[in-house]
Amino acid sequence: MALEPVPIPTESRVLMKVKKSWKVPTVVVLAFATSMSLAACGGDDGDSDSKPKADVGKGEGPVQDPTSPTTVTFFSWVGNEPQMKKFADEFHSQHPNITIKFENAPAEKAGEVLTTRIAGNNAPDVAYVNASDTADYAARGALVDLDNYMSRSDVVKPDDYVDGFKTFVSYDDKMWGLPFDGETTGLFYRLDRFAEAGITEPPKTWDEFQEDAEKLTDTDNGKYGYEMFASESAYYFYPWLYQAGGDVLSEDGTDIAFDSDEGKEAADFYVNLAKYSPPDYLNSNSYDGRTAFAQGDVAMYMAGAWFAGTMDDEFPDIKGKWAAAPLPDGAAGCKTTIAGDALVMFNQSKVSDAAWLWMEFLSQPENLADWTYKTEGTLLPPTKTLLESPDLEAAKPVLKPFADLMDCGVASSVSNPKYPRIETILNDELGKAIYGDQTAEEALDNTAQQGRAILAR
Repeated sequence: MALEPVPIPTESRVLMKVKKSWKVPTVVVLAFATSMSLAACGGDDGDSDSKPKADVGKGEGPVQDPTSPTTVTFFSWVGNEPQMKKFADEFHSQHPNITIKFENAPAEKAGEVLTTRIAGNNAPDVAYVNASDTADYAARGALVDLDNYMSRSDVVKPDDYVDGFKTFVSYDDKMWGLPFDGETTGLFYRLDRFAEAGITEPPKTWDEFQEDAEKLTDTDNGKYGYEMFASESAYYFYPWLYQAGGDVLSEDGTDIAFDSDEGKEAADFYVNLAKYSPPDYLNSNSYDGRTAFAQGDVAMYMAGAWFAGTMDDEFPDIKGKWAAAPLPDGAAGCKTTIAGDALVMFNQSKVSDAAWLWMEFLSQPENLADWTYKTEGTLLPPTKTLLESPDLEAAKPVLKPFADLMDCGVASSVSNPKYPRIETILNDELGKAIYGDQTAEEALDNTAQQGRAILAR
């Protein structure tokens, strides 16, 4: 039975372009820049002169307010969002001795600016960061281990966070950040194109996906079944990798794992899908490529929940002509990638207790809901309680398939600060395979050889 078109409420107009773009090249470049810059200040990979302050946050009972006026600096690219300003006003009314000072930077420059400030001993107290960058900052000794504060909190419950999000903010078995928002990756498909091809429901398996992609491809008439981007090849490879039963790194994070038999099976399947993809878009990216789906030239499109809001916002005329579904299952079952943002506290902070109170306030369930599904955009909350709440589906039905996918979510970045460099290589090598310059197996072997050299340094 076919899924019904996803209803898009008016209030779901996406803000993802403003709040965050998790496009891979940006993530990779910023994470790489972070690694290199902090390494330059703190020593070689894995070493740093900066050491986390283990006693920060120690104490009994809830953290108390300061007794004199205190300012907490908050670095982000969302400080001008009306909801964030509202949060700051509400927080100040509850904690009159604490004022939040917003320090804003464009999302695409945030990592670079933050790295420079850390190196200059001018870090903010709290920052809203790409969650997958958290381990890198923690490994360099730039962050506060939040375990002491969380143990004293009745609001922040580590076990309630989705496992994938906890992976993002964990390093050395400790949590260095609080997941704040996120999304999963799902399958968008054109109902009209499916009907024309006689396909009655979205594919549930790899075989069905390939069969549908072939049926939906008519190159003579410029119609394609699927859309791929060589410039983002690693990011869109991960769901297939996880579905095949593969992984990025070994369980202990010290060795390459994506060149396993499962990984090569996934890469071969993924790269071969390029023959169902419009060649003119191979060198494009997942945002610019949206127009091919909007025009009906592409029938299936893998993307995060942001894509639903973008379609509704920019292409309202095709409302009712597309729907969303979970990604097809592989040998390992339902798997998908997730991305998100997190709140972190820097160890240069002189007002850590006040900084924690701000982080704890933002993490209250009602505030997480207000920031995600109860406002514009298509962000998901990071906690199991809110994801399972009927309130979410009632407030924003478009998010339901993506909320359900959270159980299948796998963090696409691992807790190894060296991995972003390896991912850059993987992206280049898989991109060559997509263009037909080498096989998928060669792409993984070439990356694994260089990746192991990086890990061994």
